[in-house]
Amino acid sequence: MTEVQVRRASDGSVAEIQVTGHTGYAEEGEDIVCAGVSALVVTALIGMKRVARHPYEGRASSAKMYCKLKPGGTPESAMKAQAILETTVLGLQDLAKDYQQFVRITEGG
Repeated sequence: MTEVQVRRASDGSVAEIQVTGHTGYAEEGEDIVCAGVSALVVTALIGMKRVARHPYEGRASSAKMYCKLKPGGTPESAMKAQAILETTVLGLQDLAKDYQQFVRITEGG
């Protein structure tokens, strides 16, 4: 099971997305659910670096991925970062809805 934890700031904005575990949908190299989760998070990391240019910390590896906003940046970079992260959360939620046995999302502060 892949666990996705979305942490939100007091204003409701996404502060961090953390993903751990393998979905177990299929064998390694054949697991389309795991590939979908990975593609969403890696794309978010690329967007943070190349589009939002907002301070963040992130990593994508085999069984653990995360993207965490850091203080700083501009109002414009913060707005772009939120658009990227909220869209990523929506994509992950949609994937989890279709593959409930393999992806679980929790949200909190």
